[in-house]
Amino acid sequence: MPISSKLPHVGTTIFTVMSKLASDCGAINLSQGFPGFDCDPELLELVSKYMKAGYNQYAPMSGIPILRERIAEKTKLVHGVDLDSESEITVVSGATEALYAAVTAVVKKGDEVILFDPAYDSYAPAVELNGGIPVFVPLEMPDFSVNWEKVKAAITDKTRLIMVNTPHNPSGYVWTHKDLDTLADLIQDRDILLVSDEVYEHITFDGRTHLSLLTHPMLRERTFVCGSFGKTFHVTGWKIGYCLAPPKLTEEFRKIHQFLTFSTATPLQYALADYLAEPSRYLTLPDFYQKKRDLFCAGLKATPFEFIPAQGSFFQMVSYAHLSQESDYDLAVRLTKEIGVASIPISVFFSDKKDHKILRFCFAKNDLDLNKALDQLININL
Repeated sequence: MPISSKLPHVGTTIFTVMSKLASDCGAINLSQGFPGFDCDPELLELVSKYMKAGYNQYAPMSGIPILRERIAEKTKLVHGVDLDSESEITVVSGATEALYAAVTAVVKKGDEVILFDPAYDSYAPAVELNGGIPVFVPLEMPDFSVNWEKVKAAITDKTRLIMVNTPHNPSGYVWTHKDLDTLADLIQDRDILLVSDEVYEHITFDGRTHLSLLTHPMLRERTFVCGSFGKTFHVTGWKIGYCLAPPKLTEEFRKIHQFLTFSTATPLQYALADYLAEPSRYLTLPDFYQKKRDLFCAGLKATPFEFIPAQGSFFQMVSYAHLSQESDYDLAVRLTKEIGVASIPISVFFSDKKDHKILRFCFAKNDLDLNKALDQLININL
């Protein structure tokens, strides 16, 4: 039977393509955004403890109470914001689920959703699957900051949602107080909601502070904040995260969540609840990743690439526009095959696939692999 695709323009993601190519070529995989090292052994021991203790059946749909309480404690400590663990926090099976559930909860056919371009690749499909219309607002290069005049021009009576990502993937740009205040001014008299992807909330550099949309009183009342334990504790394969939202939004969010995954792996939740009891396990993350960013950027200086050190996330972008007109996709493939280092061509993040001659490298890898990759990148032929 013929099938009419709901996503006719969507194929296999570039992350899958480049990771497979890296594996096939035996290359160092700096493409897909996952840590190249394991998590704290104590966290693994906690999971084993709860598995052996019989915590292996369904968890409550919204998440086990003690984990939601720990998330509330973390939010208070880091952001100074009080959340009700019962009515404002939901544990989910990864931030991608949280993003999809939030969009599904509020976007109806014909609604316009503003996306900052370039954007992570799950945003537009989530909007389109719910009958929404993505409206792309280009970020300002080279730092990928927001041009608020362009945002203002993009808002119409049909705008239902704006999707935020800070720290930003792929650029690493970290939103400022001015960004939050300007956004609030633009939407205060409109029925516009927000979804904020904050999975890199604990990975900021050079003294910058991640400013969650929760910290702005007006924005907080309109926002679904999506977070990820996978990114924070180096366990992306566990697919576990959370959504923070005011009670009315949480109520609608959970209506969708319960029919997507219903609940999230029980022993993982108990283990994370115990692990979160010690705040240093996430408060030390900026220093941990800044050392890796600095190591990688120091090595990049010996290559012909141009770059601005990332403000946050665990990605570093580099430009080769001054050296070659080769497409970013072709170069990413060639570097993987010839040099043995895999990256992501950032044209895939743009709605129009425009090629700015920029590659994205993930530096969340062990130092040995980072140094080896840097030694090999010195030999690039452009």
